[in-house]
Amino acid sequence: MKSKKVPMRLCVGCGKMRSKKELVRILKDKEGNISLDFTGKKSGRGAYLCKNMDCFLLAQKGHRIERSFGCRIPETVYEEMKHALQTALAGESEHMP
Repeated sequence: MKSKKVPMRLCVGCGKMRSKKELVRILKDKEGNISLDFTGKKSGRGAYLCKNMDCFLLAQKGHRIERSFGCRIPETVYEEMKHALQTALAGESEHMP
């Protein structure tokens, strides 16, 4: 039996290739709104980020998310994404034994 191909994506923070399930998708929709997509299924342009704050901070500091989408991102959007990522990481750590 043939094994299934695991989709790999590049983290915009650290630059490492990881499986799609290990990453969080950053989404830019048709209206130009930028947000985190934890399902990975919403329509729009996407970039990927490891599920840790270090990669998020690297991507923010180096303007890597802005470069991926070709637009400026306001600080308020970064703060919203940071809060959403912290909330999601806190929720995941509660579910792990």
